Amino acid sequence: MYLTDRTAPAGAGTDRGRRRGPRPGVAPVVLVLGTVSLITDISSEMVTAVLPLYLVTTLGFSPLAFGTLDGVYNGVSALVQLTGGHLADRIRNHKLLAGLGYGLSALCKPLLLLVSSIGALGTVLALDRTGKGLRTAPRDAMISLSTPSGKQGRAFGVHRAMDTTGAMLGPLAAFLILSAAADGYDAVFGVSACVAVLGVVVLVLFVPGRRRAARADRASEAEGRQPGVVREAGEADTGVPEAGAADGKPPVRIREAFALLRLPRLRALAGCAALLGLTTVSDAFVYLLLQRRAGIGEQWFTLLPLGTALVFLLLAVPLGALADRVGRHTVFLSGHGALLTGYALLLWAPATPALPFLVLALHGVFYAATDGVLPAALADIVPEELRASGLAIVGTSQALARFCCSLAFGAAWTVWGDGPALAASAVGLLCCAAVAGRVLRPADGNR
Repeated sequence: MYLTDRTAPAGAGTDRGRRRGPRPGVAPVVLVLGTVSLITDISSEMVTAVLPLYLVTTLGFSPLAFGTLDGVYNGVSALVQLTGGHLADRIRNHKLLAGLGYGLSALCKPLLLLVSSIGALGTVLALDRTGKGLRTAPRDAMISLSTPSGKQGRAFGVHRAMDTTGAMLGPLAAFLILSAAADGYDAVFGVSACVAVLGVVVLVLFVPGRRRAARADRASEAEGRQPGVVREAGEADTGVPEAGAADGKPPVRIREAFALLRLPRLRALAGCAALLGLTTVSDAFVYLLLQRRAGIGEQWFTLLPLGTALVFLLLAVPLGALADRVGRHTVFLSGHGALLTGYALLLWAPATPALPFLVLALHGVFYAATDGVLPAALADIVPEELRASGLAIVGTSQALARFCCSLAFGAAWTVWGDGPALAASAVGLLCCAAVAGRVLRPADGNR
């Protein structure tokens, strides 16, 4: 499962390098980062689950005010990703930037107990999303750099499955707290803050930092192995090869990061991710359309995201491994095919009891086939010293495109109605997928 060095002389340290028993399918650091994401997502989704109701019913915000805050909540992180990715590569310490991002988000949770005006809430939510934007690219870079090229899809699948477990547990935890606590919303925000701090502690204590990774690389050089490769489980401080941590190279400049756009394969991947994102309807609209189409009662509406998350959790690892074998662009485009099928069911399928299950299953398949597969496809494209910057460029292009799609879909729904708006999105997705299929196939090489 791991890269091994075959350049060492026969018998040189081979006995010491052997380990008995089964080896994990991914590097230990992937499992630790998955645990951090699981804990953090429990905290984040606890707040996300109650925030709309809290703002509208408790604080009396108008729909326009809530829409403004929702735009801030979902749009800021996409813009900050570029900064986080570049800074992580520049200082050559992905753990530090990821820790700052997780720490900033954790700090914002208790502040929700202290603010009530739209300006103050907007500032807190913007800082929370800034933390998410700072940590996303460095975290994914650590996963990518700790994993052999042929196992990228599996590694990201494992991480996304653990992340999704937290996304499922968060709303359930919020529901239980609201049911049991007298002052429910304050209790949710307080518990969310404590859980977020726990995630930061796990990151600080168990994710190898720059110095430990550098020592591991020097030890590998002394043993005749190539520094920076992924080692067997159990060897000292492995899993996060920080590119350039001790090689004396100058800091990465911002023009070097943007020079990545000269790479044809990176341009193709970022362009196709943005193109498909422009026709990907946001989750909230999908659930609202499903509720209206299938006649689901309001008391069950909050459970719809759990259906998507459950399928995502079950399929993230298998589809990630499949992407490593058959080609990542194939699985990525197939995921959009599943989403297109879900749109078709919402438009034309009869309102049977099976409709919600089918749509949510297809929605989960879409995320399992795309969310981890997209960053995995960058492993063979972007050099290690610029990995976080490359991930940020592609992630930001996709996130901004989806944000634009949400605005356009909301306007189309208001003017034309939900059916014509979804039909237009479905036609656009079909056309964009056809274009992406032609562009990505030659650009994807063997993967």
